[in-house]
Amino acid sequence: MRRIGCPPPCCGKAGRQFVLRDTVELKITLLGALVFAASALLTGIVRRVALSSGLVDVPNSRSSHKQTTARGGGLSVVFATTVGVIALAIIGVVSTHLLVAVTIGGGVVALVGFLDDRYSVRPGVRFVVHVGAAVWALIWLGGLPPLCFGDHLIKMGAVGYLIGVLGIVWALNLFNFMDGIDGIAASEAVFVAGAGALLSAGGGAGVTDAAAVFACACAGFLIWNWPPAKIFLGDVGSGYLGYLIAVLALAATRENPIALWAWLILGGVFFVDATVALLRRVLRGERVYEAHRSHAYQWLVRRWSSHSKVTCAVLIVNVLWLLPCAVFATRRPGLAAATVIFAFAPLVLLAIAVSGRREANDRRHRSQ
Repeated sequence: MRRIGCPPPCCGKAGRQFVLRDTVELKITLLGALVFAASALLTGIVRRVALSSGLVDVPNSRSSHKQTTARGGGLSVVFATTVGVIALAIIGVVSTHLLVAVTIGGGVVALVGFLDDRYSVRPGVRFVVHVGAAVWALIWLGGLPPLCFGDHLIKMGAVGYLIGVLGIVWALNLFNFMDGIDGIAASEAVFVAGAGALLSAGGGAGVTDAAAVFACACAGFLIWNWPPAKIFLGDVGSGYLGYLIAVLALAATRENPIALWAWLILGGVFFVDATVALLRRVLRGERVYEAHRSHAYQWLVRRWSSHSKVTCAVLIVNVLWLLPCAVFATRRPGLAAATVIFAFAPLVLLAIAVSGRREANDRRHRSQ
């Protein structure tokens, strides 16, 4: 009697391909579980070392937390993801181009972040490193892929490199900007990478599997970072998360021109909040590279007096609003670019309403 799910002996080459595919999928599933466990275990180790060596975040006037907390936990995500992607390349799932873009570029971004956590690196130096990592990724990925606008597929050419660099640099910095309360950045990375992997299922170059492994690494860290957080990502982790998401999105777009729009929609909360806050600070003439508390999510934390409520609210928006919009974009390619505007519009209004009202109240109180 033949077991259910096994190919019949007469299948020949097709049967062998069936078994091979199932074997690879099993290996990837086991790898994801190992990456999750390794990330969780390493985070605990990093926490102990950080506390003993003084690598901690001490609350100040701009902080959203009230207790001294270990930082640098992003090291576990970097290590677990790097090992996981290398393993995927060894079994022939991830392409060499994606492997090099993720491991080398991501490693450099993580390194400058770690040095900034430990010794404080000047903004100009960080910016140069971020631009270099972005250029590195684009070289290995072949530049910005053609983008779908309506029924037209537009090749960006040399201009695409400039757009791509700006996009990657903005993505890795906005994760740094948005990593201000417990669990928000790690849970956002789990959602974006996990949902992006599902929406790009079947894509080549191993993007789907690399994104899944990355999501598992972030989930392992999230166990320690969920409110109340026992350890923070630090710059070593926040910049790395943004870089990986941007690189994976571009790699997915090489296989599917709609993918970039879908990934952009999935990260809508972070993109909108960070961009609105940045523009408001520029208009007020403030130094945009200095720490602040003017993001919409930071206003909500002060209003609700809860990190977990705000982080859960972001996840609810992600699942109930942005995910359906991303699914719609993938199923209606001609409307994908327009769907980005449709998905972002209410988030922009919400960010302006939340932060605008609170800032007005703060100014009124200070004048009294």
